[in-house]
Amino acid sequence: MKQQKSVLVLGAGLVGLPIARDLVKNKEFKVSIADLNQERLVLAEGYGIQTLNRNLKDFDPTEDWCNQHDYYVNAVPGSIGYSVLEKLISLGKPIVDIAFYPENPLVLNDLALQSGSCVICDMGVAPGMSHLLSGYASSQLDKTTSILIYVGGLPAVRTQPWEYKAVFSPADVIEEYTRPARLIEYGRMVEKPALSDIEQLQFDGIGTLEAFNSDGLRSLITTMKADFMAEKTLRYPGHAEKVKLLRDSGFLDDKLTRNNTGSLSPLNFTQQILFKNWQLQAGEVDFTVMRIQVEGFHAKKGKLQYTFELFDQYDTETETHSMARTTGYAATSALRLIDAGLHTKPGIHFPEEVGHDEAAVKFMLERLAERSVYYEESIQELP
Repeated sequence: MKQQKSVLVLGAGLVGLPIARDLVKNKEFKVSIADLNQERLVLAEGYGIQTLNRNLKDFDPTEDWCNQHDYYVNAVPGSIGYSVLEKLISLGKPIVDIAFYPENPLVLNDLALQSGSCVICDMGVAPGMSHLLSGYASSQLDKTTSILIYVGGLPAVRTQPWEYKAVFSPADVIEEYTRPARLIEYGRMVEKPALSDIEQLQFDGIGTLEAFNSDGLRSLITTMKADFMAEKTLRYPGHAEKVKLLRDSGFLDDKLTRNNTGSLSPLNFTQQILFKNWQLQAGEVDFTVMRIQVEGFHAKKGKLQYTFELFDQYDTETETHSMARTTGYAATSALRLIDAGLHTKPGIHFPEEVGHDEAAVKFMLERLAERSVYYEESIQELP
């Protein structure tokens, strides 16, 4: 009988908690979850998950509560994600990371090599499966010409004025709306404003969605070669123009202003207001939609386009939001990939690297399908 391994999930948010629940299911792993928010930890009780009330912004990884696990999942907010990852790497254990921080994790590659830690970074839905499947499609081609990723998480019920809800922090969403988008055009990296190049796309069962530039390519910019690459965020039509109005009017500025009660930036104020409007409530139905299109040339088959489509909805049985399912189960599938011995090399690794291994891709898609998260693949010959 296989020995039960232990996993520590850092972060008990709307994604971290489903990760812990999935890993502990059927007693596959012994799971602990750490967070400073006791209310979040209470939600983990009753599932056989050990809860640890800890300040993850400032902790000592050598303490017993942290260092005695076989695997780690970094699911903390992006603002502290990089520092948490650095501490975990020092333990020399395998890590799956979905913190999505702005720093470059490759800076930690030498540390990971020295400690023997195998780290798969950005292993959510997007970045994550978007990159893994882009890497896989590209590996099937002799030359890749373009990679286009369209992705969004949306509420099933459209409520004015925003017609949007978030399963993660509104601060991270606003960061997506303000950070310049890096794209590849004609083989060179260019920067464009977020929310730019709006286009309309049709999706079966959904209808029309708008797509706009966002800075979601991340590692693909340096790890993949193609003439054109872009990631675009999907929202209901009209959302981008509303956010642009906030941005252009100064409501998303982060410079502090002083008043009689202290200092507050327009961005802080806006976040507080939007959090009430954008917070996805328990039981509120959401869905995740993604389309990945990779074009290129094959020596024998000519010009090809690989397309992967994802449509996933809120799970009423487990009461898990779709964005948490598609992000969290990608992370747990990656951890199972490591546990199965299919990806154990020390160092910092990105999903597109995993995607070059057809057996690893098959393993990941099978684990996701077992959780009713399906990616439909089609291959089209182009003129």
